[in-house]
Amino acid sequence: MAAKRDYYEVLGVGRDASDAEIKKAYRNLARKYHPDHNPGDRQAEERFKEINEAHEVLKDPEKRRMYDRFGHAATGRGPGGAGGPWPGGRGAPGGPDFSWVGDLGGFSGFDEIFDMFFGGGLGRQRRPSGPARGGDLRYDLEISLEEAASGLERELDVPRIVDCPICGGSGAKPGTKPERCPECGGSGQVRHVRRTPLGQMVTSGPCPACEGRGEIVKEPCPDCSGLGKVRRNHRIILEVPAGADTGTRLRIPEAGQPGLRGGPPGDLYVYVHVRPHKVFRREGDDLYIERKIGFAQAALGAELPVPTLNGEIEVRLPAGTQPGQVLRLRGKGMPRLKRSGAGDLLVRIIVEVPTRLSAREKELLAQFAAERGENVSTGEGFLKKMRDILGGGGGAGGESQPE
Repeated sequence: MAAKRDYYEVLGVGRDASDAEIKKAYRNLARKYHPDHNPGDRQAEERFKEINEAHEVLKDPEKRRMYDRFGHAATGRGPGGAGGPWPGGRGAPGGPDFSWVGDLGGFSGFDEIFDMFFGGGLGRQRRPSGPARGGDLRYDLEISLEEAASGLERELDVPRIVDCPICGGSGAKPGTKPERCPECGGSGQVRHVRRTPLGQMVTSGPCPACEGRGEIVKEPCPDCSGLGKVRRNHRIILEVPAGADTGTRLRIPEAGQPGLRGGPPGDLYVYVHVRPHKVFRREGDDLYIERKIGFAQAALGAELPVPTLNGEIEVRLPAGTQPGQVLRLRGKGMPRLKRSGAGDLLVRIIVEVPTRLSAREKELLAQFAAERGENVSTGEGFLKKMRDILGGGGGAGGESQPE
């Protein structure tokens, strides 16, 4: 799954870029990729959306500060869990790929993330006071086909945003505490009165002095930079059941973000991705493989070694096996997820025709052809005819059961 690009990279500016530099970069890129200038260009349209999304966050000082601290986790922009990096997460060497899940009970925008962190809304009339459930997380796990067949346990360090242990979540330097905002009196809201021809119009909005929090931190905590939140890892044991396939979703209850004000934690959703195998092709619970044999083995039968996920086994190849014929080995496929039994292993037979024959081999095959009343040539035409006979009927083979 493609990682979400860094917003500074999207706009082509450094992390120390000024507001004016961000604004200039946005205008240039927006003009270049605007849909009106690129009609029918799907890539330009997606790029334009990406540029607007980056500008929306970086133009706002508070959103930018949160993004610089927590990455895409602070924006709530992980569509279906395909969001961007945590510090030390996706994009960091060996880091885990965790992201917010916007469509599974998580947060849909920055305002809600801000609510979770600080208990106050941006532009809301009242701050929430009751328990709030924590956000869900998503983790994309890549495993091998062998691991999918046997099942596995894996330790995961789940990153969580928790109260800063130094300041207790207040954001204030130890020994100090946040002060009530003198502008709004701690409500987080201020009233604006405007005179209009129809009379006075009164509106309210977030206090610009405290940004809607109701409190002002004059001396910020050095550990969390006044945010009141820090990133900490929580270790869990993940169990992947035998038979898991690409697209399998596992839910680990209460392994997501902590709740607020006594609310329950969110959940962790693990999406499984099974890597393609070098030998086997998987379709559901069945596995497919091709095995090459000589035409003498096809005609006379043989004991054929066949690889399985549990090691090599000997299969009795019946005499008269045709090119393209499929042998079905029942129960040698993938375990059925959350059910008993297993799928089958289907072996497609490919008859190899030698490209070169010794004089003795040509003599023996000519005798064989004479016994069967076949008119053949002992030169290149003979080899071509043999290839046509044994190699050209690949689609005519049926399915049989091994003895």
